[in-house]
Amino acid sequence: MAKAGKNPDPPTAREGYTVLARRYRPENFQDLIGQEHIAQALVNAIEHNRVAHAYIFTGHRGVGKTSTARILAKALNCDHGPTTKPCGKCSNCVAIALGEDIDVLEIDGASNNKVEEARDLRNNVQYKPTRGRFKIYIIDEVHMLTPQAFNALLKTLEEPPPHVKFIFATTEIGRIPVTILSRCQRFDFAGIGVQQIASHLAEIARLEKREVEPEAIDLIARRASGSMRDGQSLFDQALAFSTGVLTKDLVHKLVGTVDEERVFDMAEAVLKGHTLKILEILEDATRRGLLMGELVDQLIGFWRDLMITSVSSTVPADAGVPSSHLGRFQELAKSASLDTILAGLDILALAKTRLKGTHHPRAMVELCLMRLSRLGDLIPLGQILEQLQSGGVRAQTAPPGRETLPPEGLKKKYLSESPGNNGPEPEVSAVALSADTLPGIWTQVLANIGPMLGAEVKKCGLPAISGPNSLVLCFPRAYNHALELCQDPNRLSRIQESLNRISGQAWVLRVQSVPDPIGMEAAKAEPAPEPARPKENPKDAAEKDPLVRKALEVFGGQIVRADAGFGVYPPANEDGQQIEDDN
Repeated sequence: MAKAGKNPDPPTAREGYTVLARRYRPENFQDLIGQEHIAQALVNAIEHNRVAHAYIFTGHRGVGKTSTARILAKALNCDHGPTTKPCGKCSNCVAIALGEDIDVLEIDGASNNKVEEARDLRNNVQYKPTRGRFKIYIIDEVHMLTPQAFNALLKTLEEPPPHVKFIFATTEIGRIPVTILSRCQRFDFAGIGVQQIASHLAEIARLEKREVEPEAIDLIARRASGSMRDGQSLFDQALAFSTGVLTKDLVHKLVGTVDEERVFDMAEAVLKGHTLKILEILEDATRRGLLMGELVDQLIGFWRDLMITSVSSTVPADAGVPSSHLGRFQELAKSASLDTILAGLDILALAKTRLKGTHHPRAMVELCLMRLSRLGDLIPLGQILEQLQSGGVRAQTAPPGRETLPPEGLKKKYLSESPGNNGPEPEVSAVALSADTLPGIWTQVLANIGPMLGAEVKKCGLPAISGPNSLVLCFPRAYNHALELCQDPNRLSRIQESLNRISGQAWVLRVQSVPDPIGMEAAKAEPAPEPARPKENPKDAAEKDPLVRKALEVFGGQIVRADAGFGVYPPANEDGQQIEDDN
């Protein structure tokens, strides 16, 4: 999109008002914002006389696809061209900018998508341009053409006359036939960054001589979602809404959102489980004209920022967090696990989908917020399995400052079953650990740590004594999953505590991967099942079978075909007797 240049002449009352998105449209390649790589490629093509006969521009809405097509058309047909810097003043440049040039045809693919229009275009390309060097066809939303229309263009698109250029623009590149794509040079337009949009809007505000708060511009830039045109349109609307200084509060009121402070307070209340405070904040925001869909969008953005911060320990540059709250935000990201944040994003995405088909949006949002606030009370499945392995269920402890509402009976049950309330553990006679006693002690360790964890540890075989008071669990590479489980500090500590208690010595355990099963006992290979023994040809075997022969006599039939497998002995047991198939 365009860099803001000089302030266009203000329109007269008779001319009417021209929106900002049109008044500040880019006029040359240097004005394109966020698409510098595409501008450079097209400039090089013009300078080296390598302009292709067909281009296809794809990308998000409002990122400059059609504007770039017009700039390329001006560069090719300018009176001083072909040039990388069209003058913008000659008759060709002015007509192209206004969309009135007879040699540059801008076609809407949505309304001219039939095969008849494609055939007319194919018939007209043979005529040379009236005054320009090239006849240029710009087809916007080209994905709306019918398959028949695409087929009608194929031959012309592959070998057009030398005076014809095609430029296609689309937001849905997946709907373009491969046969069309293979005949065009493709350029992918990226979404424009928040900072680039904000800088451009600030320059427009300066040229329009309007006073705008930087926070208001940042808010509009974030809501543009990478589209410069959307940002300019919303900024235009906000300027019309404001009679004086454009503040972020006015922008929030215009679009039906709440300020970042309230979103922060709501997220903090959710993560700490303060359900009453959540409802109070929601009620206050609703009275101020909050739209439920906008709130969910803001929360999705906030949870996304939490996810990035939780992973990288750094607040993303485009986060919608006030600069004065960055430290508080990082502490909030640390208070929740990554799994909790990811589960929250899933709940918010589901709520966004449900809002599209409900007549009770507030109830859906309240349900979403209540579910989010209870995520910290849920026990991960892996933790439940570990607790079952250890012989009981530990009481779930809530993080500091979090509200918990467990039933008293259930709470007493959890506490009575926790390992700390099971009474004294049975005494185990200490046995000194050595190479001779290791097999027996290790068997006791595997039995003591529980069947599920023991099954994973058993895959390493006997550990290796690597030094004084040091054991190594050596897992072959085939058992990488078991190795990762045993590397978990909690599981490794449980194995080590059991070993120390049984051996009466303090040992240190290490876990490592080995290419060969070093330190493992050679497992006895189970004998392979004896292959099925065919008696003879299936049809011959069927003819000799007494039951089959009797059936043939009773029904007067004959054997036409015997499938493979007829006449194969069933598997035999240890005594050599054949086992009957229950099925």
